[in-house]
Amino acid sequence: MPVIRILPHADYCPEGATVEAPRGTSVCEALLDHGIEIEHACEMSCACTTCHVVVKEGFETLGEPDETEEDLLDRAWGLTPTSRLSCQAILSDRDVTIEIPKYSINHAREKH
Repeated sequence: MPVIRILPHADYCPEGATVEAPRGTSVCEALLDHGIEIEHACEMSCACTTCHVVVKEGFETLGEPDETEEDLLDRAWGLTPTSRLSCQAILSDRDVTIEIPKYSINHAREKH
């Protein structure tokens, strides 16, 4: 089962975290399933950028983003060449390391 290593984030996981999730699970689903309440204002329908993450290791294992995701990422805060929407980044058999950006486009954090 692949492992997601989450780098420390002051609000979501101050100490960082490591979680396991089945192949085929989105990074967003895996984080939520393990109590890491990452923003996902559109309920994981690829309609916003609040679940934006930067993939530090394992980017190539998540598959190619589609055109909709790429267009949305253009609006994400802190965009990098290895940015993904975590709701669209689907785990394969390899581990990944991610960083949750300090800010999102939301002015206030959503409660889900």
